[in-house]
Amino acid sequence: MVTAGLSVAAATLLSMDELEFMRGRVYGADHEDAGPRHGRVYAVLVAGPLDGLLLDVTGWSAHDRAEGVALRTEVGRYGPGGRALYAPRQADGCVFDWCGDVP
Repeated sequence: MVTAGLSVAAATLLSMDELEFMRGRVYGADHEDAGPRHGRVYAVLVAGPLDGLLLDVTGWSAHDRAEGVALRTEVGRYGPGGRALYAPRQADGCVFDWCGDVP
C-alpha cells in the first residue's frame, strides 16, 4: 500500500502503526474502550486480517473453542461482509491461528 505523497517507507510505517494500534485490543469491542477487561478470558488471534486482536472466549466450552470461529471483518480478502476464519492452535484454545477468509 502506497499512500499518495508518501514514500514506500513512510507508508509502511503507517501500516505498522495501525497494526500496533490493534494489538491488545478486543475484537468487537467499542473503539473507545477496546482493552481487555479483568475477569474475562481471551484468545490471541494470530496472522490474517485480525492479527494481534484478542477474542473474548469467556464462557466458551472446550467444544466451542475446538470448533474455531468465523469473524466478520472489513479488512479481509472479501472486504465488508467477509469473514476471517480462525482455529485453535492447541486444545486449550488460548491462541487461534488464521486459516483464511470467506465471503
